[in-house]
Amino acid sequence: MTEWWTYRLSDFALFSARVYERLIELHNHALWPLHIPALALGLTLIWLLARPTPAARRIVPGMLGAAWLWIAWSFFWRSYATINWAAPYLAPAIALQGLLLLWLGAVRGSFVIRAAPMVRSAAVSLLAGSVLLYPLIAPALGRSWRAGEFFGIAPDPTALATLAALAAGSGWSRWALCILPALWCALSGATLWAIGAEGYWIPPLAGALALILSVAGRSGAGASPPARIL
Repeated sequence: MTEWWTYRLSDFALFSARVYERLIELHNHALWPLHIPALALGLTLIWLLARPTPAARRIVPGMLGAAWLWIAWSFFWRSYATINWAAPYLAPAIALQGLLLLWLGAVRGSFVIRAAPMVRSAAVSLLAGSVLLYPLIAPALGRSWRAGEFFGIAPDPTALATLAALAAGSGWSRWALCILPALWCALSGATLWAIGAEGYWIPPLAGALALILSVAGRSGAGASPPARIL
């Protein structure tokens, strides 16, 4: 009998890189043309984070919460479950993230945004990359453009966009809201590595960058007073 320490992570992979790529293609095909309003949602988030208004403290987490709830059902419950038996068990956690964003952000308005220009600019850039550049990763790596992952449609860019938005904010609640997106980025990277997919390092690296921005924003909080607008 083979000892347990001789196993590699790839030995537990439930599907191949090509199967996962095909899943994304079919998922995109099934949801088209919802990519258009999803893109509009992402552009709105970029605008609100770059030029925040008093209402942004509720609108931004509200939009993100709606995106997580949608992905919990459309991606995890309906699509991902066809190749991964664990997906239906992940769906409630994804939905919980959406509900927390709606409750803590949209309902209670418990976010603030820091007035540190460098941190906020970096967070906006990371958010823009999650919305505008992430779909281009698939064709850049030689995959079909139909396998592009879009904010509000696929979990990876949505998690990164969430972490980017939270990096520009402040308050205890944002740390609680960072937990699941950060864990997903790590899990996604591990899964992509296990199935031999190129670009497996992108979700965990970008997620780590967003967390570093969050810490930088907190450490620089004393430099300028926060405005309660997120």
